[in-house]
Amino acid sequence: MRILELTEETKGNILENLLKRSPNSYGKFEASVQEIIETVRANRDAALFDYTARFDGATINKDNILVTEEEIKEAYDAVDPKLLEVIRKSLVNIRTYHEKQRQNSWFDSQDKGIILGQKVTALAHVGVYVPGGKAVYPSSVLMNIVPAKVAGVDEIIMTTPPGKDGKVNPSTLVAAREAGADRIYKVGGAQAIAALAFGTESIPKVDKIVGPGNIYVALAKKAVFGYVSIDSIAGPSEILVLADETANPRYVAADLLSQAEHDEMASAILITTSRELAERVSEEAAKFTAQLSRKEIIQKSLDNYGYILIADNMEEAIAAVNEIASEHMEIVTKNPFEVMTKVRNAGAIFIGEYSSEPLGDYFAGPNHVLPTNGTAKFFSALSVDDFIKKSSIISYSREALEEVYKDIAQFAECEQLTAHANSVKVRFEDEN
Repeated sequence: MRILELTEETKGNILENLLKRSPNSYGKFEASVQEIIETVRANRDAALFDYTARFDGATINKDNILVTEEEIKEAYDAVDPKLLEVIRKSLVNIRTYHEKQRQNSWFDSQDKGIILGQKVTALAHVGVYVPGGKAVYPSSVLMNIVPAKVAGVDEIIMTTPPGKDGKVNPSTLVAAREAGADRIYKVGGAQAIAALAFGTESIPKVDKIVGPGNIYVALAKKAVFGYVSIDSIAGPSEILVLADETANPRYVAADLLSQAEHDEMASAILITTSRELAERVSEEAAKFTAQLSRKEIIQKSLDNYGYILIADNMEEAIAAVNEIASEHMEIVTKNPFEVMTKVRNAGAIFIGEYSSEPLGDYFAGPNHVLPTNGTAKFFSALSVDDFIKKSSIISYSREALEEVYKDIAQFAECEQLTAHANSVKVRFEDEN
């Protein structure tokens, strides 16, 4: 891995390089995505079947697009019982964590018959997109469905592309059933996003779409936002490790590579105050890469978006951490909890040398759907909050309104909205 001194120039160059990975830079694909969306919107099921045959090589029709109970049973028979056990353990942790995020409606009674409040309501219909093909991510199935279930969503519709045999990966199906998906449809890509956004003969329209995907899926979610809500437009995976001389270089190197193996556009960055650590991490990363199954992907990721930055002091290092605003951020320092209080921007923060990033990906409980490409400055991890909406409650008695209606009328007339003014004055016209 390349080792650089942390300066304003190097930081600026890195940020510019990282931003090239943003879905906002995928303009050349937008026309194709828009064509798919419009075709699905116009031709509905027929378009889905055509695109599935074209892109996935699978024959899907109205009779087999919905995953059946028999297919789910087959999936349970095919999945390793040990994996099923791990899925269930992980599910408990994820559910327990997200249950702590629940919000309740509240009401506040005041004098003279004033009641104000907030009504919290779960979304009615949510669509969960799950990648398929070569990718198999049962962990993402859990992370996207569980908070929706905890929130109380009425119906969870899942879509995922089938293999050429017209079937869905067994571990994906098992994870979906364990997490609580109501219906699972065999369709992927931008066409699946369009179907969820507008509805077809087979797939119902939803209120919100969540879940990761490739460039086409990301751009499709961006295009349908406004017709439906979306969670975020995720970019390639990222990890940033903040470490000092106390860190174990093998642990740090292993953690950096855990994200570099996702794809060639993934980013892995170490910021440290120790030159010795920087050099040893670089050496260990090279050794690990040579041994790992996805070494070609890892090497390209490191060549393109891998950095080791040496800072003069911890304050400078933390400032860079906040500027980069990484998806995953590990703190491996003498006093990691103290450092954590100074970290303002990160999707998820892993504290201490035994809190490796995969712990969050699979098992600990916090959600692994996280903001990328610097959006941790203003976005949060997927949570129960993403599956609820809030309505304001206002109730005034006549007595309470009588005291303030002239103030309201004056405000409205200032804005030249006389109908607004009249709406409150009319209730007291007999008294004037």
